[in-house]
Amino acid sequence: MPQPEQEGVIKFKLHYTPSAGLPLGDEVLSTAVSALNGWRTLCRRLDLIGQDPVRYDGYGFGNISQRVADSFLISGTQTGHVAQLTAEQYALVTACDPAHNQVWATGAVKPSSEAMTHAVLYALDASIRAVIHVHSPDLWHTAVSLNLPQTDPAVPYGTPAMAAEVARLFADTAVGSRGIFSMGGHEDGVVAFGSSLDAAGAILTTALAHASGMKGTD
Repeated sequence: MPQPEQEGVIKFKLHYTPSAGLPLGDEVLSTAVSALNGWRTLCRRLDLIGQDPVRYDGYGFGNISQRVADSFLISGTQTGHVAQLTAEQYALVTACDPAHNQVWATGAVKPSSEAMTHAVLYALDASIRAVIHVHSPDLWHTAVSLNLPQTDPAVPYGTPAMAAEVARLFADTAVGSRGIFSMGGHEDGVVAFGSSLDAAGAILTTALAHASGMKGTD
C-alpha cells in the first residue's frame, strides 16, 4: 500500500505570471466562473472538494476546471476552504509540457497542484471541455467493484509519470468513453471529465450514487 501523499504540493515546474486580472473578456470570464462555481458548490456540499482538519493533514482537496479557447480555467491551489470562489481565485493555464514537467499559468493565484493532469486530459481529446478532480473515499474504495479504470498505485499525482498514466488509460482502457477514473496512488482521488461541466458532473454523481448503493449493501 503506497504511503499517503501530502495534498496541495505543486510538483511541476510552474512558470507563473502574477496578474490581477485574466486575459479573457468579461462575459467569457463571468460565464465560465458561474458554471465552475455551480458544480464546485455541489461538490463541496458532497464533501468531494473542500478542506477538513481531520482529512489529508488539514490541506484543501479537489479542484475543477473548464476549457476556454486554447487555455483552461482551474481553481487556485489551496482554495478548498473558500465557499464561493471569485474570478481572482481561478488561474488560467496557458500551456503545459508534461514530458518536461512544466506548466505555464497566470492569474492572481497559482493553479491547483493537479493542473498537469487536467492539461493532459485536454490535450488527449479536444472534445473534453471540463475536468473535476474530487476526493471520495466511497468511490475510491469501490473503484474495482465499479470497474473504474485506475492509474498505477505507484504513480504520484501531479507528475510526468501521472501524465503518462492518464495517456495509457486512454490507449488501453475505455476511459475516454467512461469519462471517469480512479487515481490508484492518490488517496481517495477520482477524476471525471466530459464535453461540458454538466456532462462531467453527471458522470461523477452517477458513479457516486452507484458507489453509495454498494456501500449500503455491505
